[in-house]
Amino acid sequence: MALWRNGAFAKDTWTALVDDQPAPATGAILVSLPRWRMERGSLVGRADPVGVEVAAGNDALEHLAEIADRPLIALRFEKFGDGRAFSYAILLRERHGFRGELRAVGDVLLDEIPLMLRCGFTSFEIVNPPTLRALERGGLPHFALAYQPGLGPGEGPAGTRPWLRRAPA
Repeated sequence: MALWRNGAFAKDTWTALVDDQPAPATGAILVSLPRWRMERGSLVGRADPVGVEVAAGNDALEHLAEIADRPLIALRFEKFGDGRAFSYAILLRERHGFRGELRAVGDVLLDEIPLMLRCGFTSFEIVNPPTLRALERGGLPHFALAYQPGLGPGEGPAGTRPWLRRAPA
């Protein structure tokens, strides 16, 4: 697994915990949403940061507001065809005011990364070998035209509608 952020590979300073794994005394940790909900009182009191990983599901949507103050939220992409995490990212950024690190984990594919950036993702856990090789070579795809506003770097300011296609004069 490799962490990709700001166009390069980076060191991951977060420790992802399995639900039954005890939390270390120090260091930034990442816990699942169910664990966060069960242990919230003790986790909030930690001196070091606590992030939350959200898997798409029936109860995930209703709990986004309660985790929007965390420094890291990791949204899990279980499979290519499940795009709910894209919607969660937009909701976290626009509706719930999340300003921390938004990480894509799971089945993160090369072609999806530019779209994830436009939805507000800031880091990516890469496990897919072809995606890993392409990023090592600097092969991130780029989209020159967008039909909807985005939250990614380089997007036009609100109200300018840079994605609008104009008919030739």
